[in-house]
Amino acid sequence: MTRQAVHELLEELHQVILEERHHARALELAAMAEDTRKKEGLLQVLASVQHLPEEDRELARRIKRENLRNAYLFKATLNWIQDTMEFFGRKTVPTTYCQYGTTVNTAANGRLLSGHI
Repeated sequence: MTRQAVHELLEELHQVILEERHHARALELAAMAEDTRKKEGLLQVLASVQHLPEEDRELARRIKRENLRNAYLFKATLNWIQDTMEFFGRKTVPTTYCQYGTTVNTAANGRLLSGHI
């Protein structure tokens, strides 16, 4: 593969990673899935490159940084969703005790989201 072809693929990969983040923030899931597919294809093609020219190493570092930013965004979002689901799954009724000091089950479910209307 020529140096120019490698450079063009790296530029395209950089652009796809930026678009992936834009689509993720805008919640455009179909476009984001397409970006992910493009990115995987580009990475498969670039995996065959044995030697990266010195001029393209800074671009490769930028691609790595941007991809790590996307990974951090996705991980932080996943953690936020998991925390939110955990919050809504918690009991809202505090534990109560009877006259003998043992806990008493309340009649109410106490969950914010019970799955019932």
